[in-house]
Amino acid sequence: MLSEIARNIIAEGSIKKRVTRSGMLQQMTFRVRKVIAGDVQYVELFCDRTIDMSELVRLANETGLPVEAQNGKAFPNGTSAIDFQMD
Repeated sequence: MLSEIARNIIAEGSIKKRVTRSGMLQQMTFRVRKVIAGDVQYVELFCDRTIDMSELVRLANETGLPVEAQNGKAFPNGTSAIDFQMD
């Protein structure tokens, strides 16, 4: 079950969040996109920049959605792709 925050982000199509990159605080735009992994199609937030994994994990837990950047992907604690499956 998606949180209210996650549903709002999906409805908007993107979100701007502050992240630390290379020791500097920057505001980055994360777009909502659909991902197909095997038989599962799910939504995630995506940014085409390199972001520290600790920041990706923090963002995933704050937003309640998986977050992917150029260097990796993070899911909110205790979840996997199946938890974000699209109907």
